Amino acid sequence: MTLDNIIEEINKAKTIVLLTHESPDGDAVGSSLAMYQALKQMGKEVDLVIPEHPKVYDFLPCADKIKTEGRNDIIYDLGIALDCADSKRLEGFDLWYDNAKVTISIDHHGSNSMYADYNFVNPVAPACAQILIVVLKSMGIAINKDIGKCLLAGIITDTGGFKYEGVGAETFEFVADLLRLGVNVSEIYKKVLQVKTRANFELTKLVMDRMEFFADGKIAFTYITMEDEEKTGAQPGDHEGLVEIGRDLEGIEVSIFLRETEKGFKASLRSSEYVNVSEVASIFSGGGHVRAAGCTLPFALPQAKEKIIDRVKLFLE
Repeated sequence: MTLDNIIEEINKAKTIVLLTHESPDGDAVGSSLAMYQALKQMGKEVDLVIPEHPKVYDFLPCADKIKTEGRNDIIYDLGIALDCADSKRLEGFDLWYDNAKVTISIDHHGSNSMYADYNFVNPVAPACAQILIVVLKSMGIAINKDIGKCLLAGIITDTGGFKYEGVGAETFEFVADLLRLGVNVSEIYKKVLQVKTRANFELTKLVMDRMEFFADGKIAFTYITMEDEEKTGAQPGDHEGLVEIGRDLEGIEVSIFLRETEKGFKASLRSSEYVNVSEVASIFSGGGHVRAAGCTLPFALPQAKEKIIDRVKLFLE
């Protein structure tokens, strides 16, 4: 499928629903908001549905247009999934699959299962937001300051502030273009990466106190429970960045962070140099990127801990 096919479907559609993955991060929210604004520019009737998102991104343009649920009284002409590798992780999948005549996936995960009618996936891109630069320009959309803020929030988030692999010259060229538009890059960087909530600070102390090391110091493991989140007054997104604490320690190849949910424990995995954590996550029906991935472990804490550590050990040199 070419990008031309996708542009054709977007041009034909009148009603469109936008969705992204569960537990959305800055790339998911930023990409969704950028696409929402682009489609509104085109005069489309758009519903952006994200049932729950981190409030840290509420400063982004049009964040107040996010809906917690879509319409069931119509069949959307088009459903667009952004930054989601697998339909199982798509929030509102039934709405997207059952209530859309045509479906599109725009993504940058190498593990994308090509689940939509039309898929535009570039696993080399460091963020879905960066892929959207190409998509929006192909749609004839002039990337203005507001759209630029949303795209930049996505890029900064998924590149860890431009420090992860995959950041190339084109990324910085785009940032330079945004500076010329008047986008305050340092302000967005600070808001999405540096400013922490009190709950996040309290959870950080917990995960540091619980940090354990395995495989001769190559694996860092820690966790939080639903009780922890309740006691700290945590909101959606307050757990973001906790997995990075272990990965940033000297000698650690893989950092494992478990967060308890109603479905079990969500595992976030990060690697430093050579372990493909996406392959680890895929064992548990998860996925992601080579250096950052996740999955759900439907077990009690002792089992979840044992299973994920044992699997990671198999990937260590």
